[in-house]
Amino acid sequence: MAYDPIWTANPDKLSKFEFVKLEKDGLDVIRTIIEEYAINGYDSITAEDMDRFKWAGVYQQKPRDGHFMMRVRINTGIMTAAQARALAEIARLYGRELIDITTRQAIQFHWLRVENLPDIFKRLEAVSLYSYEACGDCPRTIVGNPLAGIDKHELMDTTELVEEINSFFVLNRDFSNLPRKFKMSISANIYNNAQAEINDLAYTPAVKIIDGNEVAGFHLMVGGGLSAKPHLAQKLDVFVRPEETLKVAIGVITLFRDHGYREKRHHARLKFLVADWGAEKFQEELIKLVGELPTRGEDKTVGWQAAYFDGIHPQRQEGLNYVGLNVPVGRLNTEELLQLAELAEVYGDGRLRTTMSKNIILSGIADDKLVALLQAPVLQRLSPTPPNFISRTVSCTGNEFCSLAIVETKKRAVSVAEYLDEHVELDELLRIHFIGCPNACGQKQVADIGLQGSLIKTPDGMIDAFDIAVGGTLGGGDLRPPAQFARPLKGRVKGDRVAPVLAQLISFYKEQRIPDENFHEFTERVGIPAIQEQLTAILAAEAS
Repeated sequence: MAYDPIWTANPDKLSKFEFVKLEKDGLDVIRTIIEEYAINGYDSITAEDMDRFKWAGVYQQKPRDGHFMMRVRINTGIMTAAQARALAEIARLYGRELIDITTRQAIQFHWLRVENLPDIFKRLEAVSLYSYEACGDCPRTIVGNPLAGIDKHELMDTTELVEEINSFFVLNRDFSNLPRKFKMSISANIYNNAQAEINDLAYTPAVKIIDGNEVAGFHLMVGGGLSAKPHLAQKLDVFVRPEETLKVAIGVITLFRDHGYREKRHHARLKFLVADWGAEKFQEELIKLVGELPTRGEDKTVGWQAAYFDGIHPQRQEGLNYVGLNVPVGRLNTEELLQLAELAEVYGDGRLRTTMSKNIILSGIADDKLVALLQAPVLQRLSPTPPNFISRTVSCTGNEFCSLAIVETKKRAVSVAEYLDEHVELDELLRIHFIGCPNACGQKQVADIGLQGSLIKTPDGMIDAFDIAVGGTLGGGDLRPPAQFARPLKGRVKGDRVAPVLAQLISFYKEQRIPDENFHEFTERVGIPAIQEQLTAILAAEAS
């Protein structure tokens, strides 16, 4: 290693997996895959290296019969049409034409085999894309403003900053052995569209008067994360100039690398270190590493739009527009992605932009090309004007492919959204998120209504069920109400009854809400006990 791993001073306090990482750096598995496992096959893979496959961006998929899932880094969600075509071709050749968008703006494949991986790596590298370190105990894909460069509501174009930071950390062995994964967001959009509070490190837009001049830069938040024990990121009293973003990222990740907990895997995220140290001590330690930073300036975040962009919107460039398309639960196929790449080149600026709501944006559409674009057949399903509920429904992978999930989620989420669109009229767009396990890849904690998969015992055996949480939201800056995770309700709902139960719960909301009140504000006003009482009554009626 290029640095002294100071945490090895007390090896008796290291988790078992820490020794696996010390024995062989996770990045070394990439060459091993190419030179050995792709040649000798699935049965030749050692258990330790199977764990290291994550550093190549690869996981075994359920039922662990030789097939793999892969994530591909799409920084800030922005890709070229040529990159989209390369991704579509990989899915066609090796992934049964299945393509998923993730809540971190990445592209995910399924059904890959180890024999396929070297060719996939080559195809990705040919278009400057990488799966490397899209998973593993390392800095993951950097999320950010998918509208970077075209956004009327951003202080600056963050594209180059993201590329600079990404280039520094990818395949950097000084930072390839962190206690756990590290998630970063960078956005200068005033509507918190990179969801700052749920990242390990987040840069948010701010300005500050320095030497008599107003400087546009960033405020800093650290220690956010979801999973079974979610934490909201804490604000540091610093202002970061754009040219200092990389230096500060190196400092924060160095603190995590050297002081983050390595005794227990479930306690190894930065959020636990920040919670124990507190923001003040963390800031003091950061300043020791990076030097003095100015104190906070003026926060420019004014709201939260939950990373949704469907519809037609004017860009900051006069006469140009971006069109946000709904990709139901983030899933599309090879032919659809190829058609979108074609549309991006014929009608737009040749770029496709993925969002944290698992949707896609086409950008650079001239006013006089909008009508022709909207007539494209692929936009019938991937619509810029989707029905209300399907437009705001998010789902994790579920037990179709994920070994951790205990229930199916994607098909269930689509069926529930379709039921609600047919049976419920609502002039508000409710955000409904499904997750199949406590790891919360579908981010149920920030949803209006979050559903977590569980099981329930019946006379006919165990069946799928869901627990409900309500009222999640992220923040909108210093002058807005703070972020709050969805609060759980008691009462487990059978999977096939989720749709009608939610319809009744939403009807209660419609009856009791006051004008211009959103779902989070409603939960705050009426209180969780009142909503719990309503759910209990609904479930009692279901049981009878």
